[in-house]
Amino acid sequence: MNIKKELATGFLVGIIANTIGTLLYILLFSEFGITETFKAAVQQGHIGSLLALGAILNLVAFFGFLRIKRDNRAKGVLIATLLTALAILYYKIF
Repeated sequence: MNIKKELATGFLVGIIANTIGTLLYILLFSEFGITETFKAAVQQGHIGSLLALGAILNLVAFFGFLRIKRDNRAKGVLIATLLTALAILYYKIF
């Protein structure tokens, strides 16, 4: 398969895994709904922490792709994780 397509697939899986991880964390550990929790996290400055907890699910995708010898897809997941880290850094600084 084309390398760019493999990277894009891995990137998309990384973004989806991060989104699902964040939503799962909110649904399992928050007393409020998704929108209320997200608004409270923005107001209190905890959005970076919320994104970081969601990114834990990227580990499963990353090591899963490595296990089935899809290295370029794993690189895409890594790029998505780094993008999330940059977003967290932005929220922490500004």
